[in-house]
Amino acid sequence: MFNKIYVKIVKYIKEEYKFLIFLAILTAVLIYPLPYNIHMGGGTVDIAKKIEIQDEYKENGSYNMAYVKTSKATIPTYLLSYIFNWEREDIDDLKLDENDNASDIWERERIYLQEANDNAVISAYTKAREDINIKKELLKIIYVDKDSDTDLKTGDTLIKIDGVEIKKFADIADLLQKYNIGDKISVTYLRNDKEKEGYVVVRELNDTKRIGLYLARLFEYDLKRNIKIDFDSSEGGPSGGFMLSLAIFDRLTKEDLAKGRKIVGTGTIDDKGNVGMIGGVKYKVMGANSGKADILFVPVDNYEEAIKFKEEKGYDINIVKVSTLDDAIEYLRRN
Repeated sequence: MFNKIYVKIVKYIKEEYKFLIFLAILTAVLIYPLPYNIHMGGGTVDIAKKIEIQDEYKENGSYNMAYVKTSKATIPTYLLSYIFNWEREDIDDLKLDENDNASDIWERERIYLQEANDNAVISAYTKAREDINIKKELLKIIYVDKDSDTDLKTGDTLIKIDGVEIKKFADIADLLQKYNIGDKISVTYLRNDKEKEGYVVVRELNDTKRIGLYLARLFEYDLKRNIKIDFDSSEGGPSGGFMLSLAIFDRLTKEDLAKGRKIVGTGTIDDKGNVGMIGGVKYKVMGANSGKADILFVPVDNYEEAIKFKEEKGYDINIVKVSTLDDAIEYLRRN
């Protein structure tokens, strides 16, 4: 039985080898990855599925984050990008230096998401005058300078320098004052939830003592009304922070700011409620339009580009610029 099947297979290969070679080449062409990301029209995600707050007030309407659809480039999608005017992004442009790699880039995006979530909670709870006790800052490494001398890496959390606990970003500059350029200092850090010992060497940059670590500020805090924020493991980046803070604020208060509307927005947020610019705004305008948004909030620095793209496409969408969380709240109250 086996011999008959084997003979048939061999015979088929001999007869159809040209077709099989063509099929193999075609498959390789279709799936072979190129060193580019392709950005195309975006969409919207309802934040209601992302957050749950103790004793929350449900909004009458919805708050949505605008996002950009991104995929790894293949030969077909790369060629199609010229036809459909999709944006091509060289992977190397995401690297901060030649030592940066795909793993570091993705780890950085996940840290940015954590930072955005913390900032959204702090800014929303503070604005709603809800009890929040910030215990300390957690300094997460997002980038290690290529000229630095250290055994720390992207994703590590800095705990102590020379045995002194680091509770906020400013502590580092204060500590470095007592060291000289070239001094090797012991550090304690977390990696994969395990405490480890390492080192950094003090260097000089722009007449300032540095250790070559670029840090994101995360926070440890206590809340009277607890919140659960649930993002997928495939999600990253800071651009949803502003809308997350707005949705949290509305859940914390009795106000009906949404008033039955579909509210879409994009923008980063800091712990003081300031809204920062984002990339890919035209795709987010496209996504908000296809999602039939009643309002699209965009950062002030992205507003002109968003309006220009809206007019080019002839979209009928209300785009509102904001520079702070307060701007969005006051707009929704008035309108």
